[in-house]
Amino acid sequence: MRPMIWEDNHLLLLDQTLLPASEVWLTIQTYQQVIEAILKMRVRGAPAIGIAAAYGLVLASSQKADLERAASELLATRPTAVNLQWAVQRLVDLPDRSYEQLLQEAKKIETEDLENNLRIGENGAALIPNNAQILTICNTGALATAGHGTALGIVRSAHSAGKKIHVWSCETRPRLQGLKITAFELLKEQIPFHCIADSAAASLMQAKKVDLVVVGADRISKNGDVANKIGTCSLAALASFHKIPFYVAAPESSFDLTWTEQNQIKIEERSSTELTHFENHPIAPEGTPVFNPAFDITPGSLVSAIITEAGIYRFPYKFQ
Repeated sequence: MRPMIWEDNHLLLLDQTLLPASEVWLTIQTYQQVIEAILKMRVRGAPAIGIAAAYGLVLASSQKADLERAASELLATRPTAVNLQWAVQRLVDLPDRSYEQLLQEAKKIETEDLENNLRIGENGAALIPNNAQILTICNTGALATAGHGTALGIVRSAHSAGKKIHVWSCETRPRLQGLKITAFELLKEQIPFHCIADSAAASLMQAKKVDLVVVGADRISKNGDVANKIGTCSLAALASFHKIPFYVAAPESSFDLTWTEQNQIKIEERSSTELTHFENHPIAPEGTPVFNPAFDITPGSLVSAIITEAGIYRFPYKFQ
């Protein structure tokens, strides 16, 4: 399972907004189409967004567009996920920014992400006991990365190693990535699971039906604070109260060591229609005011361990 494929001189992109009803591959030929795909969440997940943006710069080169301007426009699409900035900067910093060198670097980023995800999966699977009940939120699987996953990659690796596991997948309001995409991946992999309403997590923990929580990350600070899908902080607080391990899985490219304070980064706010409408149908009174942040910040003190391709870090976090 992969979210995108570079083919000849264009990018094929799986439109995740149409899952699970339809598997439609979009032909992306310009960097403006990459921008649209990121903004509309046709591609999503921090690592996958970074890879798509890298290929976006390749397309900008083939269009003979101004690379600095294209990079700036790509960076403006999703301000919270640091992988986007990291991937774009890697291409911008190349001494030779020819089409061939940009393409080679974009492919390298994609290959590295898959390799890193496999190592994250291996490192994290060691923390998964047999017969574990695992709770997760959003989608952190193959379709959010180059093809294996971070948090869901750990689940996949544990399952492949023969461990008996069961997953509780939070539906993940308001975009329902857990219900639509995580469920799609788990069904494909034949991993036992149930989807739950986000608000059911506390009752499951109270009933001792959750052994651990594992989530992804869009950005990690030098003291272990984690910006991730809205609802993550609530799960971390619940897990701490119930004395349940709370793990974060992410590649090292998700670290932002310039981020030191919780209010230092921009938290993306998305359209009010994500809450007021369902499948384009209004479900709230017209004129309802909405606050719709896409991410929240989980303090590092609530994170039991951060699992990366380089190893497992534990609190207190002091990344250099």
